[in-house]
Amino acid sequence: MTDRLIRTSSRLLLPLVVLALASCSLSHTGGSGEERQPPSSSRTGASAATTPPGPSATPSPTGAEPSSCPNGELIPAVEVPAVHADPVLVPEAKVGGEVVPAVTIPGVDIPAVRIPAQCTEVAPAPGGCLGAASIPPVSIPAVRIPAVEIPGVDAGGVKLDPVRAEGVSAPATSAEGVSTPEVCQVEPKDGGVVPFVIRPFVIRPFVIRPFVIRRSIIRPEGCNAQRECIPAVEVPAVEVPGVEVPGVEIPGAELKGYEVGESQVLEGESSIAFALKADVLFDFDSAVVKPSAAAELRRIARRVAEEAGDGVTVHVDGHTDAKGDVAHNQPLSERRARAVADWLASEGGLSGVRLVARGFGESKPVAPNTKAGGSDNPAGRAKNRRVVISAQR
Repeated sequence: MTDRLIRTSSRLLLPLVVLALASCSLSHTGGSGEERQPPSSSRTGASAATTPPGPSATPSPTGAEPSSCPNGELIPAVEVPAVHADPVLVPEAKVGGEVVPAVTIPGVDIPAVRIPAQCTEVAPAPGGCLGAASIPPVSIPAVRIPAVEIPGVDAGGVKLDPVRAEGVSAPATSAEGVSTPEVCQVEPKDGGVVPFVIRPFVIRPFVIRPFVIRRSIIRPEGCNAQRECIPAVEVPAVEVPGVEVPGVEIPGAELKGYEVGESQVLEGESSIAFALKADVLFDFDSAVVKPSAAAELRRIARRVAEEAGDGVTVHVDGHTDAKGDVAHNQPLSERRARAVADWLASEGGLSGVRLVARGFGESKPVAPNTKAGGSDNPAGRAKNRRVVISAQR
C-alpha cells in the first residue's frame, strides 16, 4: 500500500512540472525591418505581380482541413488518442443474513480528438517587397476525468466507509496566431543606394496540455464476528496522456541593398528581375546594343551572377510599345532580346548560364500607350519599350 501511494504521489507532481515548463515558452518575432511603404513610382508595373488574395491551402477531399499549402508550409495534424477504462462490477454479497446488492461503478470514455492540420502563409508580393507572413492560432481542448466512488457497506455486522477519488482535469491551452507585415524597398528620389529590408522570423510557440491522472481507490475487505466477509474492491487509476503541439517558425527573409542604376530592379524572395528601358539600350527601331549601355549591362550581369549562380536559366524578354503594327513590333522585340542575351554571354561574363531570349512585342504593356481621351501617351509608351532580364535564385 505504501509503494502505491508513493507512485501515485510522484505521478501527480509531474503535471505541475510540465505546466511550469510550458509557462516559460514565449511568442517572439525576431529581426527588424521596415513596414510596407508603397513602392516608388519608378517600380512601374510591380502591382501586376501581385496575386489576388485567396485560400492559403488546398482543402482535403472532405473540405475539413488543408492537405497542401501553396503559399506556405503544412503544419501536420495532431492526433489525441481516446481513453477507455472498463466499469467495475461489485457482485452481490450475503453477510449476517443480509444481502448487499450488486453495484456497477461506471467506466471512463474520453473520445479521441484531432487537432487539424494548418498552413503557414507567406503572401505573394510585388517585386522589391517581402510578403506578409502569418501562422494561425491553435488550441488543445480541455479534458476531465469524472469523480468515482465505491459505496460503503453497513449490513450483517460489516461496516465499511465509502471510498472516493475526486475528478481531475486539465484546462484548454492555446497559442495565438502571429504575423509580420509586408516590407518593401524604397528607391531614393535622388538616386544612390536602395537599402536592404528584412522580414523578421515568425514563431508560434509550442503548446502543451499536461497529462492528468485520477488515482486508484480501494475499499478493503470487511468481515463480521462470524468471519463472513465482503471482498475488497479496487477501481484502477485512469490516466489521460499529455498533448503537445510543436512550435512553428517561418524563417526571416532579406532583400539586399543595391545601387540605383538605369534599370528598375524587381526583387522577390526567389527571383530577381531587371527592367531596362529600350531607349537606353537601342537607337530608334534598332536592335544593336548601344556602347553607352555597357556599364549598366555589366552591373546587371554581376548581380545576376551573384544572386543566381551558375546553371540557372536567365530569361531575356523584349517588349515594345503599341506604335506601329504587330507584324513589325513582334520581330523587333525578339531581335532586341536576342541582342541583349548575346551581349550578356559575350561581354557580360554570363557564358556559364543558359540565356533564353523571348519577344513579346506589344502584348504585355506595363503602362497605357494612350491617355484616357485616346491621345498619345509618350511617357507610357517609353515605359513599355523595355527589356527585362530575370532569373530564379
